[in-house]
Amino acid sequence: MEQAVKPSRAIQIGLAIFFVGLLAIPIVYKQYQRVQASASANMGAAQALSRYGFYMRESSNASGIDFVHQAPTLDVKLSHIMKLVASMGAAVSIVDFDRDGWEDIYVVNSKEGSRNALYRNLGDGMFRDVAAEVGLADVNLPGTGVSTGAVWGDYDNDGYEDVFLYKWGKPELFHNDGGEHFTRVTEQAGLPPWVNANTAIWFDYDNDGKLDLFLGGYYPEDVNLWHLKTTKIMPNSFEYANNGGRKYLFHNLGNGRFEEVSAKLGINSRRWSLAAVAADLRGTGYPDLFIANDYGVSELYLNEGGKGFREAGKEAGVGFSPKSGMTASVGDILNQGQFDVYVTNISEEGVLVQGNNLWMPKAGKSAGMIRYENMANTFGVELGGWSFGGQFADLNNDGFLDLYVATGNVSLDRGRSYWYDYSKIAGGNQAIISDAANWPSLEGRSLSGYQHKRVWINDGEGRFKEVAQMVGVKDVYDGRSVAMADFENRGALDVVVANQRGPLLLYKNTVAPGKHWIEFDLEGQRSNRSAIGAEVRVFWAGQEQLQQVSGGSGFCSQNERRLHFGLGKATVVDRVEIRWPSGIKQTLTNPHVDENHKVKEPL
Repeated sequence: MEQAVKPSRAIQIGLAIFFVGLLAIPIVYKQYQRVQASASANMGAAQALSRYGFYMRESSNASGIDFVHQAPTLDVKLSHIMKLVASMGAAVSIVDFDRDGWEDIYVVNSKEGSRNALYRNLGDGMFRDVAAEVGLADVNLPGTGVSTGAVWGDYDNDGYEDVFLYKWGKPELFHNDGGEHFTRVTEQAGLPPWVNANTAIWFDYDNDGKLDLFLGGYYPEDVNLWHLKTTKIMPNSFEYANNGGRKYLFHNLGNGRFEEVSAKLGINSRRWSLAAVAADLRGTGYPDLFIANDYGVSELYLNEGGKGFREAGKEAGVGFSPKSGMTASVGDILNQGQFDVYVTNISEEGVLVQGNNLWMPKAGKSAGMIRYENMANTFGVELGGWSFGGQFADLNNDGFLDLYVATGNVSLDRGRSYWYDYSKIAGGNQAIISDAANWPSLEGRSLSGYQHKRVWINDGEGRFKEVAQMVGVKDVYDGRSVAMADFENRGALDVVVANQRGPLLLYKNTVAPGKHWIEFDLEGQRSNRSAIGAEVRVFWAGQEQLQQVSGGSGFCSQNERRLHFGLGKATVVDRVEIRWPSGIKQTLTNPHVDENHKVKEPL
C-alpha cells in the first residue's frame, strides 16, 4: 500500500492564505461599499451645498441619541385596528432646561411603563439622556395613560422653563427647580384628571405677564382607551365630527395655580384637535388661536382684547373646507411682515387628495378681522402625502423661510393597502363610523406607509422646490413631530424628527459658506419671562421678516425659543424692532450679524 504524499509546508501555508482570503472577501467588499457610500454621500453633500445652499446629515447615533418610540397597547376591543388607533404619540420639544446656553431635546414615549428621554446638550456635538436624573423619565405609569407631547414655558417667571406633559390620560405639570430637578405640581395647578390630548401650547392670552395654557382634546375625556365601556368612541363624521374631546384654556392665577376658563371665554367646541398655534394675526397686540382639527374644519379664535375669543374660521375663509388637519405653523414666507398659516392634511394619489393648506392673508386686513386664501397649490406645497408635523425655518440662511414636513401614517405590509376598507368606513353613516367595532380589520396592511419626507425650499418669489432626498433627508419612517434648533450655536438650524414606532432622528445641517445670519434670545421682564408671544422684525438689504417666540407649534412639537434669521449675503442689519407682549416696543440699530443677541425687555 502506497503511503499518502503530504503537501509541503509551503503549500499548506499557501492554501491557508487562499482560504483566509476567500473569507475576507465579504469583509473587504463591505468596507468597499461603506467607502463608496461615504464618497457618494460626500459627493451628494457637495452638490447640495452648491445647488441648494445646505445639506443635512442624520447624526442621532453619532451624537449619543439612541431613542425608539414605542406605541401603546389599548383595550383588546380595538385589537383589529390597534396599530391604526395607536398611531399617534411620537413627539419632541426643544428647551435649554438648565440655562447653560445649549439647546436640549425632550422626547416622549407612548407605551405603558415606557420612559421619556431628556437629552442634555453637552456642547461638543454630543447629547446624554438625563431624564431619570431630573425626574422626567418615569411618567407613563400604569393607570395614568401615556405621553403624547410636551411644551415648555416659565409659568412662574423664575427664569427656568417648566414643562407641561399632555397625555392620553392624566396631564402633568412639572416645575423646574433651578435646572437641576423637576417637581410634579399637577394637583396644585388644578389640572383635570383625564384628557385624551394631542396638542397643547403656552401663550399669554391676556398679556398680564403670566403664561396661560391651551390644551386640546382628541378623544372625549370620559374615554379610557385601556378600559372601554363602549366601542362607540370614533368620530361621528369624516368631515364634520363634533363628538371629540373638549378644549381647555387655563388662566394663570399666579402661585402655581390655574383656572379653567374656556367656556367662559368662548372656546367650547368638541372638534378633534390635533394641532394649535397662537399668534397675533391681525396686529391687535393680542394672540389669536388657530386650531387644526382632524375629521373636520379648522377653527380660528380671534382674541378680543384678552377678555374672550370669537370663533371666526368660516368668516376668515379657513373653516369651510373639512379636511384632516394635523399641523398648525406660522411664518412670514414672503418677507411681508405678516404671518401665514400652514396646515397639513392627507394626499394619496388616486384615493384621497385633500391637499395641505397655506393660508395667506388677503389684502385689506383690519384690526377687527382677517381673511385668507389658500395658496398651497400656487406655491407648490400642497401635495405632501399623509402629512403630519410641519415647521417653517430658514434652512439655507438665504433670508427666506423654508418648510420641513414629516409624512407617513402606518407602515406595515408594503404589498397590501388598507385604503379600500378605510374608504368604505369613511363613506358610512354616523352610526357605522362612530363605532370602532364596525371598522374593518387592519390585518397588517399599510395605510400611506413608507413615505418620503418633504423639504421645500423657498425661492423668495412665490415658489417652493422639494429637495428632501437631494439634501440628505431620505428616511421613510412614519414621521410625526418636527422641531428646529441651532444645537451647536453656529448659526445653522438642525432638525429633530420623532417617528411613530421609529427612532428619534437628528439631522445636522451644514450651510454653504457666505450665508450670514442673526439670532435673538429674548427674556421678558414686564412680559412673561419666556417672552412667548414677543415679535421680532428684522430689516436688512431692503427685506423685512417677522418672527415670534412660540409656546408650541406644528404637530405635538415646540421649536427652540431663540429666533433665527438667515440674511443671505448681507453683512449688515439696518435695525431690529421688538414688540413685547406687554406692548413695549424696542429698537436695535445695526446689531452685529453672525451672532446670537441676548435681549432683555426694558422696564
